[in-house]
Amino acid sequence: MTAVLGISAFYHDSAAALIVDGDIVAAAQEERFTRRKHDPDFPTNAIEYCLEEAGLKAKELDYVGFYDKPLLKFERLLETHLAFVPIGFRSLTNVIPVWLKRNLHMRRELKKGLNGAYKKQFVFPEHHESHAASAFFPSPFEEAAILTVDGVGEWATASFGTGRGNKIELTHELHFPHSPGLLYSAFTFYCGFKVNSGEYKLMGLAPYGQPKYVDTIMDNLIDLKEDGSFRMDLSYFNYCQGLTMTSSKFHTLFGREPRKPESPLTELDMDLAASVQKVTEEMMLRMTRHIHKTTGMKNLCLAGGVALNCVANGRILREGPFDDLWIQPAAGDAGGALGVASLIWYQLLDNQRTTHPRDIQHGSYLGPKFEDDEIRKFLDLTGAKYQYIPDEDEMCDRVAGLIASEKVIGWMQGRMEFGPRALGGRSILGDARSREMQSTMNLKIKFRESFRPFAPSVLEESVSDLFETKPQQPSPYMLLVADVNQDVRTELSAEDQARTGIDKLHVVRSSIPAITHVDYSARLQTVDDNHHGKYYKLLKAFESQTGSPAIINTSFNVRGEPIVCSPEHAYRCFMSTNMDVLVIDNFLLLKTEQPDAKEHEIDAYLAQFQLD
Repeated sequence: MTAVLGISAFYHDSAAALIVDGDIVAAAQEERFTRRKHDPDFPTNAIEYCLEEAGLKAKELDYVGFYDKPLLKFERLLETHLAFVPIGFRSLTNVIPVWLKRNLHMRRELKKGLNGAYKKQFVFPEHHESHAASAFFPSPFEEAAILTVDGVGEWATASFGTGRGNKIELTHELHFPHSPGLLYSAFTFYCGFKVNSGEYKLMGLAPYGQPKYVDTIMDNLIDLKEDGSFRMDLSYFNYCQGLTMTSSKFHTLFGREPRKPESPLTELDMDLAASVQKVTEEMMLRMTRHIHKTTGMKNLCLAGGVALNCVANGRILREGPFDDLWIQPAAGDAGGALGVASLIWYQLLDNQRTTHPRDIQHGSYLGPKFEDDEIRKFLDLTGAKYQYIPDEDEMCDRVAGLIASEKVIGWMQGRMEFGPRALGGRSILGDARSREMQSTMNLKIKFRESFRPFAPSVLEESVSDLFETKPQQPSPYMLLVADVNQDVRTELSAEDQARTGIDKLHVVRSSIPAITHVDYSARLQTVDDNHHGKYYKLLKAFESQTGSPAIINTSFNVRGEPIVCSPEHAYRCFMSTNMDVLVIDNFLLLKTEQPDAKEHEIDAYLAQFQLD
């Protein structure tokens, strides 16, 4: 037996992943255990979980890999800040002490994190090698082109190359400070959202605006080439030398200072979101065309934080030159832990690689699960009132009926998902046919802005009945966007067509309005019998009762918190929101039966998004 542990840590979204004899046994983000969103600290709890899942101790590991090269990253930080002295001195004094204390002595930190029990070799690939390995090795392709795009690793901000069998090779790179991810993050910051977590909000906001500033971005901020590479005019940005993303020149160009977080959104914010989204899509399309021409490959694998831009991914699949596309579900830094473990197993140890028609990622259900005895013990200690329904068909019929009656369901089943998307393991569910459900779930359950769209889970065999996809087009990881079909759409009045900005939310655009965004798009998760078990049965039961093969699926958390991991997290979230029902594996809880249940108010910031 050979056990390989991969670790990502100390920057954003720390994680651990464990491969044993080629099988991905476990993977999880540290945030799920500490309840600190995007926790960057050493993933002690995630490692402990992975070892426990495999029945191993740290001393029994054969290899441990870290997802990037700390010394090379330190070189980039030092060179960048010194290049901007004295302007960058304040930033330099904030960053360098942390690196001197921790990252320059990474082997010591890794040994300490493993309690000194691991005595063998550590492996340090480059950051984008880890991304590339996470994209290709679990994929269904024997050979494929690979594209990685993010903010920055050591020096690389994007790279491409090929994967064949058990080997990957990256041949081209785009280097810092010219970065697709940092360009998008600059607009995230300027529009008042948090960098490294608010990019989803910016993408969701984009359809409310008009891409009025595409030419302004192209003419002033970047010089975009036909191959997708580009250079940024750094005088508009501040991330090299300062503590913010944008400079006064950027603010002058767009006519105001950055929006203050949680202040009212303006038409400018929406138009800027639409514009940088359009530029990012064009950049990614140019990259993929060039990569196809250069490599001659039929298939493409994607990873890196920008690969979570599902709108761009949908366009790559529909309009790009590749026959098929596979995206690492944990495409950001957390996935680097799985990438370095895969790189060691296949490329360093030269083990044979066998592909699967879908992939070998096990649906990305790689996190903890809980047995009935554990769940019952917790619920009894809490004083919760529950019904125990061990028959899957009975449970799914019951929950399907509750969804159809417009109840909001907290759904915790089996193993937790690895990556940022809830895929039916830790989800909040609702009726996609309801015209009120989007705002209800956003404002009263998730406690977030109502402009943010929800994704549908849809039976794979029925996906093309509702959405503009190929028949049975798989999208199991919620990383592709498609438009709803014409025959599902609602004819709009002249008044509704004329609505602008947040007012677009008032419009019912299809027979599944809760998951139809204002541009008629939806971020799809397809559900099939082979990979989704009980969740598939639930959707089939809902289809049987209502005729609809789709429901709302959003992550089981509230704004500012990570997705729930344990029964305790799920119950606490259930009781602190206006959720109606909680299902933890075979246990069903109704809010009306719980002691101390109460209605929760919408905070002042969210009140601006309240619909009449």
